[in-house]
Parts: sequence; structure tokens; C-alpha cells
Amino acid sequence: MKGEMDMSEPKVMLVDGMALLFRGYYANSYGGYIRKTKAGLPTNAVFGFVKYLLDACRTFAPSHIVCCWDMGSKTFRTDKFEAYKGNRPEAPAELIPQFDLVKDVVGGLGIPNVGVVGYEADDCIGTLSKQLSRQMDVYVLTGDHDMLQLVDDRVKVVIMKKGPSNYAVYDPDKLREEKQLSPKQFIDLKGLIGDASDNYPGVKGIGEKTATKLLVEYGSIDGILEHLHLLPKGVRAKIEADVEMLHLCRELATIHCEAPVACSTDECRWEPDRAKIAALFEELEFNSLVKEIGKFITAS
Repeated sequence: MKGEMDMSEPKVMLVDGMALLFRGYYANSYGGYIRKTKAGLPTNAVFGFVKYLLDACRTFAPSHIVCCWDMGSKTFRTDKFEAYKGNRPEAPAELIPQFDLVKDVVGGLGIPNVGVVGYEADDCIGTLSKQLSRQMDVYVLTGDHDMLQLVDDRVKVVIMKKGPSNYAVYDPDKLREEKQLSPKQFIDLKGLIGDASDNYPGVKGIGEKTATKLLVEYGSIDGILEHLHLLPKGVRAKIEADVEMLHLCRELATIHCEAPVACSTDECRWEPDRAKIAALFEELEFNSLVKEIGKFITAS
């Protein structure tokens, strides 16, 4: 395929599908207006998803792409902790029909959809990042800071920020510089402070600043527990009161990198068919994106 993208260095972009879809929905529903086709099918989230995806493709020029999805709310984490993600509201009614539609669109773009029941998209991304980084550099596209634990010499985590083409790209040096922590320590950070969006508590009364200081000093949760006698009395009491929850939250925070998924480099090589994609966008009444894809992908 000929195009604007530099294919000299193969790299795979692993897309956190739900992160892009929800971001697309809320970015394109302000003022109560929901984009719909003439037939009445809501498409605002899918429209936003595609815009974000194309922007990331322009910015990072992946030669390979995979899109990973959650497959229902029940996973091995809810088996361990019933309240896990239990605070999340029902999806808006206009978003529900777009869950299937977006996967059809991703397939139409020539990108494989990957997900497995009982695991989260994070676990699929973690597993594929380990598999595919043996062959090429990996870019994880997400809005979820939990993914920072996947960073290594060949895996960069790209956090989408507000506004178009606004990304924070984390490699091990950037993570250390900004967060003072290694990727593995980032798991322990979440174990200590919990995660309000995923609804697990961590240690009551321990915030990010204190947790980071403890991890910098003692290396890990295990190191902290070995040196409890050296901690300030108040901090020690908080950890001792919640030590079982601390271990559980570290488990919940850990991305499982041996999920039963696989995707070969041949399967995820991105060779977009401009005519096919333009026809798909016309069907969805994404008129501005038809022009966009014409500029973005030159004729093969």
C-alpha cells in the first residue's frame, strides 16, 4: 500500500476500543445533540471513534493495528471482588446500538477485533503487547493510566489527552521522569491507592503522594510490608488495617498478560482499501470522513 504513512519501521498499534468509543460518544453528544443517520441509527460515538483512530494513525504511522474490546462485565476480577467496576452507570441508550456497529466499522477498516469472555480489553492488550513486541515496536492507544504498567523498551503507552492530536507517550524514561516509578511499581501504586473508576479501594487514607514516596523508598508493596516498623505510626496503622485489601487490590490492578488470545503479524497488517472505506463512510453518512480518508490514504 502507498500512502502518507512511513512504513519503513514496522510498528503495531493496540487500540483500547471502549476507551475510544466512550470518548467519542461524550465528545459528540454535547448540548444533547446525537448524530444519527437518516434512518435514525445513532452514530455519534462511532464517528468520534473513527476520528480519533485516524488521528492516531496519522500521528504514529502504524503498519499493523489490532482493536481490543471488553466482552461483558463479568470477568475473573469480578469473581475475586464482586464490587469491581460495580459503580459504573448503565450505558446511555443511544450508545448501546453502537457497540456492535463500531466492531463492524473496525472490520470494514481492515482491522481485527479481539476480545475474550472473562477477560478485559486490558488483558488482551497486555497479552498481545508481549507477543508482538518480539517482532516490532508496540504502541498502546488508550485513555487509561492502568496501561502504564505495560511500558517497556519496546512497548510505549499513548495516553489520549483533551483535544485533537494531543497525546502523552510513555516509555520507561518518561514514566520514571513523570511518575518516579517503574512500570511494575505502577501496579503496586494502584494496589495502595485503589482506583475509584474501577471501584476498588486500596488502603484507606493512603493517597498517591504518600504511596509514591513509599514505593520510591522501599521498592514494592512487599518491601513496604517488610519495613512497616520504620513507617510513621499513622501510615503503618492504615496499612496494617487494610493489608488483606492491599493484596487483593494489587491483584485486581495487575493486567493479565497470558490471556487466551493471539494475533499474528500477518493478521494485523493494516492494508486499508480506500474505496471500501469510502463506501462504508458514505453508508454511515460520515461525509467529512469520506474526504478525510481520501486525503489520508492515497490510491493503492
